[in-house]
Amino acid sequence: MAATRRDIMVAGAIGSVALCAGAGTLSAAPAPQAGRIVHHVFFWLADPGSQADRDSLIAGLRTLRDIPVIRDFKIGLAAPTEQRDVVDASFNVSELMEFDSVADQKLYQDHPIHLEFVDKCQHLWSKVIVYDMVTI
Repeated sequence: MAATRRDIMVAGAIGSVALCAGAGTLSAAPAPQAGRIVHHVFFWLADPGSQADRDSLIAGLRTLRDIPVIRDFKIGLAAPTEQRDVVDASFNVSELMEFDSVADQKLYQDHPIHLEFVDKCQHLWSKVIVYDMVTI
């Protein structure tokens, strides 16, 4: 049976819809929900040339994943992006967390796992800067 012009157009329309729906899966992660707290911490190592210290800090940060109020958690290093006046890539390690509320972020701050991390790892860094924001 030969395909009619209508059959070809319907198939094309269905294919276009499927392609558009699939394209959404290729995009970046969805934006955080409004009102969530994003906690971004930057660490400068006391001995920036020490791979062992960097690895120890990263291992310590990974223990924080067990704190239940954390909704999203990432650890990273300065990216090798274009050098520009507005980009500060001087830090050694960074962590990014997301919480449902300010109250949850406070629970994280006081959680025994976080307190243990600070106690065991604070000797590794010379400087820490924290940026907290609420999503809109």
